[in-house]
Amino acid sequence: MKKITIAMAALALTLFSAFTFLGGYKVGDKATDFKLKNVDDNMVALADYKDAKGIILVFTCNHCPFAKKYESRIMDLDKKYKAKGFPVVAISPNDPVLEPTDSFENMQKRAKEKGYSFPYLIDETQNIAKAYGATKTPHVYVLEKQQDQYVVRYIGAIDDNHEDAAAVKEKYVENAVNNIIAGKPVTPETTKAIGCGIKWKS
Repeated sequence: MKKITIAMAALALTLFSAFTFLGGYKVGDKATDFKLKNVDDNMVALADYKDAKGIILVFTCNHCPFAKKYESRIMDLDKKYKAKGFPVVAISPNDPVLEPTDSFENMQKRAKEKGYSFPYLIDETQNIAKAYGATKTPHVYVLEKQQDQYVVRYIGAIDDNHEDAAAVKEKYVENAVNNIIAGKPVTPETTKAIGCGIKWKS
């Protein structure tokens, strides 16, 4: 009986740990650093941003129609907020076997063609996407640097209209970053990310 009880407790702990991992970060959580390969073949980590006040972290990709619609807006976010201490860092989480358009070579081509001013990293193991809890492309995490750690302050969509940038009424990411810079609460802290589902390795 004792062996069965111990086994059940171990199973419950395993399931709880798995659920917690799959749930990803919540607002207020401290984000663990990572080191991923950029399209320029250099490795990039959050620790590299010594003077940053925060990071606009975007899980995105080449192929997704939603990601394509938001591409110029992601570029604009970097141009607008890098100088204010909140640069964009983009990560492609998709399995290139399932979606060849998202291969590292194609990421390099797209970054060059579009003139990305920000790192475009490949999450080859998909461990970072899983740790954050990303499910869509695009899926945004606004991080604030507090001492030597990054704290999650906003999770979700870039704005409220994926179809038409000119018709946007609420710019969620911009509002979040502006409020952090002004020392105000972030509202809303979370929204629903709209995009293609991440292509997970089988």
